[in-house]
Amino acid sequence: MLPALASGQAVKLQSFPVADVRLLDSPFQQAQQTDMAYLLALNPDRLLAPYLASAGLPPKAECYGNWENTGLDGHMGGHYLSALAYMYAATGDAQVQQHLNYFVDQLDACQLKSGNGYLGGVPGGPAMWAEVKAGNIKANSFGLNQKWVPLYNLHKTYAGLRDAYAVAGNAKARGMLIKLTDWFLDLTANLSDAQLQEMMRSEHGGLNEIFADVADLTHDRKYLALAQRFSHQAVLQPLLAGKDVLNGMHANTQIPKVIGFERVAEVGGDPAWGGAAAFFWKTVVENRTVSIGGNSVSEHFNPATNFTSMLESTEGPETCNTYNMLKLSKELYLAGGDTKYLDYYERSTYNHILSSQHPGQGGFVYFTPMRPRHYRVYSQPQDGFWCCVGSGLENHGKYGELVYAHRGPQELLVNLFIPSRLNWAEQGLTLTQETTFPNEERTQLKLSLKKPRTFALSIRQPKWVPAGQLQVQVNGRPVATSAGAPGYVKLSRKWRSGDVVSVALPMTTTAEYMPDKSSWVSFVHGPVVLAAVTDTTDLKGLRADGARMSHVPSGKLYPIEEAPVLVSAGLNVAEGIKPVAGQPLTFTAAGLIDSEKYRNVQLVPFYQIHDARYMVYWPVTTPAGLLARKEELRRKDEEKRALEARTVDQVTPGEQQPESDHGFQGEQTETGTHRDRHWRHAKGWFSYSLRNPQRNARTLRVTYAGGDKNRQFTILVNGQLLAKVQMEGNQTGDFYDVEYALPEALRQPNAPTALTVKFQAAAESTAGGVYDVRLLK
Repeated sequence: MLPALASGQAVKLQSFPVADVRLLDSPFQQAQQTDMAYLLALNPDRLLAPYLASAGLPPKAECYGNWENTGLDGHMGGHYLSALAYMYAATGDAQVQQHLNYFVDQLDACQLKSGNGYLGGVPGGPAMWAEVKAGNIKANSFGLNQKWVPLYNLHKTYAGLRDAYAVAGNAKARGMLIKLTDWFLDLTANLSDAQLQEMMRSEHGGLNEIFADVADLTHDRKYLALAQRFSHQAVLQPLLAGKDVLNGMHANTQIPKVIGFERVAEVGGDPAWGGAAAFFWKTVVENRTVSIGGNSVSEHFNPATNFTSMLESTEGPETCNTYNMLKLSKELYLAGGDTKYLDYYERSTYNHILSSQHPGQGGFVYFTPMRPRHYRVYSQPQDGFWCCVGSGLENHGKYGELVYAHRGPQELLVNLFIPSRLNWAEQGLTLTQETTFPNEERTQLKLSLKKPRTFALSIRQPKWVPAGQLQVQVNGRPVATSAGAPGYVKLSRKWRSGDVVSVALPMTTTAEYMPDKSSWVSFVHGPVVLAAVTDTTDLKGLRADGARMSHVPSGKLYPIEEAPVLVSAGLNVAEGIKPVAGQPLTFTAAGLIDSEKYRNVQLVPFYQIHDARYMVYWPVTTPAGLLARKEELRRKDEEKRALEARTVDQVTPGEQQPESDHGFQGEQTETGTHRDRHWRHAKGWFSYSLRNPQRNARTLRVTYAGGDKNRQFTILVNGQLLAKVQMEGNQTGDFYDVEYALPEALRQPNAPTALTVKFQAAAESTAGGVYDVRLLK
């Protein structure tokens, strides 16, 4: 924190460095070790190749494929550096440290070669940044000057250098980070505030957070000013006003910006920005988050009042979003001490993050569908380089970062019930937490002290423990606890080496409905979300290859109306969930499930389910409403599945990843949302490259909105005219679909398998808006 400003807390709440905490045997330690094996399987020279090429140095190995050689080259290197930093801190593994030091040294050579402090893997980056510096800025939601989110890409390099220094202690990385920040100061020095805001239309990660971190590191206010200047006002201003305008926004574009708002406030900027960050957290967690702690559909915030798309889509919560929501939660907790942030942090850690890595073979999950009886797919080390592989590499080395915290030397806080050993060297204290929680409803804390010492031990009172039921014993004897900070019970005494604190953590099973209060329910035991395996069939692409869309679980859609329905006459449906004798964290819902086929499925922790189709959310009804409920589900789902069965390829205009995956190009084009659906239109043109591998597409189906009238444009396929469109709209303004027959020539054996579909505006008119583009059989 800059020396002129003080914290709002009397004694600042601090987390312990990851290096001070060692995990003990548990699913978390196993996940850490699995992650380390994946991390070490990567070839650092292949990850370095984009940086060397950009600096004009000869690469030592071929660049990796997938996202790493299709425009986002180098983004994985930044994540890799952060992951190495956390993994080394968490384990002390010498091989991990060697990889980290080698990577920093190679990046240092690239930065020295560039001569101006720049360091990045963006293809053609130096020339592009020269355009930006000169004020030639062309930005859209996922591009800047014809490059795929280069600011987002660069943020990963910044974060990697910060973590290499701050987490792993690599001193060289500190100087490199400052030089790279000075380069950005120079890049933007002659740009106006309006030009910077135009740049920020493009996804840019949490650059404002990094600049605030550098201000904190150097105590130099010029970096704080840069952090404030490079904060996206289109997002900040509604949050400052307490307005939720998140519907349809690309979720993971916004969360890092908000982490930056919080860091700016902490380091010495406007404290109201911290309030904006807290408001964002509140609306996302309370109104837009499902039980596992994740949010978003197809990477975008769905309407807070309608979670239908969450239940229908195969592209449910994105792991990157939760990775960033955990970072935001940590910052907000440390800023004010409110344990609601820890309740969310715990829920998401157990149920989304832990579940997002395959426990045996390794590999990371991008989307976690909430659709009944769907499944997830996993990356492979040499093939998949999605954003969620990068954040996934980091996730499982960070489990120790918030298990404990402290307020000065006088209070030690136990936040999470994860087997671990804390070494608080400054206080001559080692605390060992032994537990098999959540398999047992207790934890035990053993203290080892160099000499007796008086301090407070505060234990978090989780939201899921019934009031008054958190019982504490010291050395086998019940003790009274005082009320500590809200959300904690406090033990203040003179502690001696060998003291043992036992904590009872009784858990109950509760039913949690979708945030929109629709009649879909999930079950949570303590902090653990329960789910059931239903099938292990049709798991297409379970181990994803390097194809562009392989991160999406694209296997057969099972009819939603055929999923098991829970039938409950009582108001509390959780009363029908019964434990299975002799099997920890295993339950049955046989008394509730209508379907004979699924009556005997078992509910277990979601993080234990892999390589299978599953149920997290269940449709629930009363006996009287059962038939009507089944018919409603059938009707809603049938048309969607029929369309999916005909679809050869599809892109949703205005959504970042689908457009990027389909080679979007355009001029004088804009995007927005209408009735919670994304659109794109153009005064010039826009195009996509759609795949037709079997040459079996017969029509192009385009979705329009009835409110768009008096617009003229042409549709071209591979440069040939397909249709002239005169939009007249409709009286109700409803969405409508038009199918255009594709030429017979596209079905011939020698026809191209890639179709470029272009929407070209007529003079003085507009092409679109277009809401959906599909090739149909």
